[in-house]
Amino acid sequence: MIACRFFHAPRLAHAAAAAQENFPALAAGEISDFIAAVTFRLLLAAIFLPQVMAAEKSPPPLDAWLHRQFPESAAWDIGGEIRARYENHNGGGGSGSTDFISGVAESRDAFLFREKIHAGYQASWLGWFIEGRDASGHSDDRANDVFDLFQAFITLGDAESFPLTAKIGRQEIFYGDERIVGRSNWTNPGRSFDAIRLRLESECGWVEAFTGRVVLVDDNNFNISNDYDNFSGIYASSDTLLPWQQTQAYFLARNYGVKGPNALGPGNTGGSQRDIYTIGTLWKSHADAFGGWDYSAEALYQFGSVYDSAQGRRLDQRSHGVFLEVGHAWKDVAWSPRIGLGYEYGSGDSDPSDGKVGTYENLFGAQHNFYGTMDLAGARNMHIPKLQLSASPARGVTLNAAYLAFFLADTADSFYPEKGPGRSGNGYGINPGYGSFAGSEIDAYANWAVTDQAACQVGYGHFFTGNYVEDSAGPAATGADFFYTQLLLTF
Repeated sequence: MIACRFFHAPRLAHAAAAAQENFPALAAGEISDFIAAVTFRLLLAAIFLPQVMAAEKSPPPLDAWLHRQFPESAAWDIGGEIRARYENHNGGGGSGSTDFISGVAESRDAFLFREKIHAGYQASWLGWFIEGRDASGHSDDRANDVFDLFQAFITLGDAESFPLTAKIGRQEIFYGDERIVGRSNWTNPGRSFDAIRLRLESECGWVEAFTGRVVLVDDNNFNISNDYDNFSGIYASSDTLLPWQQTQAYFLARNYGVKGPNALGPGNTGGSQRDIYTIGTLWKSHADAFGGWDYSAEALYQFGSVYDSAQGRRLDQRSHGVFLEVGHAWKDVAWSPRIGLGYEYGSGDSDPSDGKVGTYENLFGAQHNFYGTMDLAGARNMHIPKLQLSASPARGVTLNAAYLAFFLADTADSFYPEKGPGRSGNGYGINPGYGSFAGSEIDAYANWAVTDQAACQVGYGHFFTGNYVEDSAGPAATGADFFYTQLLLTF
């Protein structure tokens, strides 16, 4: 599949045969549903693609056009997006406990589609915004969520007149680099919260206090928030405290009740009962504050308690994380190259019987790209040094490459996938006698902003197994590959 190319209409007659070849497990009815879904999205693209590609310079989005035609509509915001992505996984990316094991590891193709449409209104002291989202994953049921309410909130206040404002309702919540609290935009359904946020602004910066509950994806039913998963905190940011950087500090609390895993019915995942408190800070240089140099540094400490069902008692949470990056860009050189060095660290548990949990808790961070585009591991129980390269050979085109190495912080703890419990079975588990080097990953991907409203992306990643995986899986250990291509249209 080629990035940014749509199927030519006459070829749709052959789509069923192609679907049967690529997705042999699909029944005839499912193939028809797949073809109908693709056809519907092609019609949407046929409507909006000529508009966003018509001029050399991108035209304004839909709401800007409305504002020109009807000046009285200036307070309105109407628009949406269409996103289509093809993924090919080979050797990993499904169940973490089968990753990198020949003959067992997941190998699959998937087509992921997502459409959003929104409408909003903003007066001086009052505003509202509502957004619907449909997500479908052909050959990946985890990506499915029939059209549902993604955001619906009101805003109160005018920061230019009075420093205190509020946002109330279903909304995305994200702060800083989004490692700890992020939008999860790479996933097909995304993530939102039913929340209340209060924001106090001044010339020195801003402070937000929030409380809310994460919305659970429940395909074919209206999505509701988890009444037993409370997330709250205080987040502050200043651009003037240290004038060469953005300085942020936060305190976050996640209180996950005993009924949390069964909020949608018995057996739903979500982890064990826990009360996790996180205190941290993020320092990030302002653009051009140090010429071509830039940096970011984030450190956090977590405390609280987690219920361990195997031991039948509460264990003290004592974990931490450190995330560092420094880079240099040559903006006056051809292609504007940049090189960056990074280090991602999340603590592990050194002794499962000492009454403490030392494993870093990711909370609601956006995982994708921080720990590799393949999404095979996160920061939990990991040291991840990395090298990043980027260049822009043409306007709107960015080429990226990265190398990451994954070392278990403590071999007395598990090798964790991006999310969910630690890998177990098929040789995986708590193996303190094994080497700590899980493996390394190389990524290469390109972004092309065709216009302000059309963007393409294509990427590839390969995971090389290290001695930890090879000790765990034995002769069956194998590397993994990931390829994707994506088109995004906004209007």
